[in-house]
Amino acid sequence: MRIAVLHFSHETVTFLNSDTTVDDFIYQGSPARGESLLQSQPTSYIGGFVKVAREFEGVELVGIESPLFPKRGTASGWVTTEAFERFLGKMISELKAQGPFDGVYMAVHGAMAVRGVAKPEAEMARRVRAVVGRKAVIVGTFDPHANEDKEFLEAADMAFCVKYFPHYDEHLQGERAARMLVRAIRGDYKPATVTIKVPIATPTVMQWTGASPWMDLVQRALIWEARKPDAYVNVMFSFPWSDVVDFGITIQAMTNGNPDLAKEIGDDIAEFVWRKRADLVKAAKIYLMPEGVALAKKACEAKETPVVLADHSDRSGAATWLLEQVIGQGLKNTLIVTLADEEACAKMASAKVGDAVEIAVGGKLDESAGQPVPIKGKVRHVIETQGRRNGPGQRWLAVDIGNGNTVVLSPYLVQIMEVDTLREIGLDPDSYDVIAIKSRAHFRRGFDDNGWAKTILLVEPLEPFLGTVRLEALPYKHADLKKFYPYGNPQFP
Repeated sequence: MRIAVLHFSHETVTFLNSDTTVDDFIYQGSPARGESLLQSQPTSYIGGFVKVAREFEGVELVGIESPLFPKRGTASGWVTTEAFERFLGKMISELKAQGPFDGVYMAVHGAMAVRGVAKPEAEMARRVRAVVGRKAVIVGTFDPHANEDKEFLEAADMAFCVKYFPHYDEHLQGERAARMLVRAIRGDYKPATVTIKVPIATPTVMQWTGASPWMDLVQRALIWEARKPDAYVNVMFSFPWSDVVDFGITIQAMTNGNPDLAKEIGDDIAEFVWRKRADLVKAAKIYLMPEGVALAKKACEAKETPVVLADHSDRSGAATWLLEQVIGQGLKNTLIVTLADEEACAKMASAKVGDAVEIAVGGKLDESAGQPVPIKGKVRHVIETQGRRNGPGQRWLAVDIGNGNTVVLSPYLVQIMEVDTLREIGLDPDSYDVIAIKSRAHFRRGFDDNGWAKTILLVEPLEPFLGTVRLEALPYKHADLKKFYPYGNPQFP
């Protein structure tokens, strides 16, 4: 049984003015092929897939040359046509050269946006199908922020989507994909699927599954999977920062050769989502930054610390609005981690602990990032990282800027998700009253779910820049917000 494994994943922020080019996917270790690709994500989708697939006798996995996650992560805009065609073209040529295959596993995201390609993941599946033929089984794994419709499953056979945000179950969904792919190749599972679009638009910060109503939605899907053997449910929350035609919530249900049951499950979940729509779009309290920082000061005075100030709106990582407020309002004992500034990091490439620093940081990229902010202080710590997931390593600088405050500079956007990450890189989070981060919900796994933070404040700038919960302020061209609740009055059966 020969199974091809390929990876092409990007969560595209189309409102950023920086395209994602060929060079963004090329660095030491990327593209990867063979065993390097198969070992590239030990705790994520590919890791789960490889682990379970290799538990079956007679299974050969072939790692097709694939780009890993781009070095700027999600802090980049449209994927260029050149990049898409170059890397997909290489995958297709390798599939042809190394075939035939009984199955193909596609590790994708679902919110990739490519200039000139309306539905990239569906286009990938179509081209793969054209090479491997109708008899081969194709399965994909997806992020819950995928923007997908029925076209992917018209070319592929199965899809498995993460259920939680934060994404606790990436490895699990990879395991499921492997198990069901092998079963389908053996003829033990005959996928019958249904895809339903629900016209609701929600900012990602609303989609935290650790509380109702999004928790209830996940639980509803899990109940169906528990009640009906061999039934699987995907709820794709959608990604509003990709201005694409298949925007909006997507429900997928799959059964073993029972299309009527798949439709019953899909209809039930879709109707559940629609009934909860008013709660889904207002699931989190968002503060404008001046108020949020003022509330953080009050929390510190009341000893309701540690405080997490989460700037959910910064998609470049370079925005200085929160840093400005921290300095302007005199917030003390705050760790700001991180502020993205590739140029500043390059200028201080030889900086050592104790060196004096006087430099303007952040801003520059576009209006959503604000203006550079001058800082003055000393280097507290130099941090060598292994990069984001399978991305390249980076060099960060922690700079003390007075008032007990520390700014950590990184070349690219970073979401700090775990308190332990700070300890691993040599910083002591327990010595600060406030941790200011660039994150929407992923930070919940290490700062909230374990009860570490006593106060959590989600903040965004005064103006509705990119990343805002005020989606109506963004210049959509491909997605028509008037067709989505709560921005219009769409009808849903």
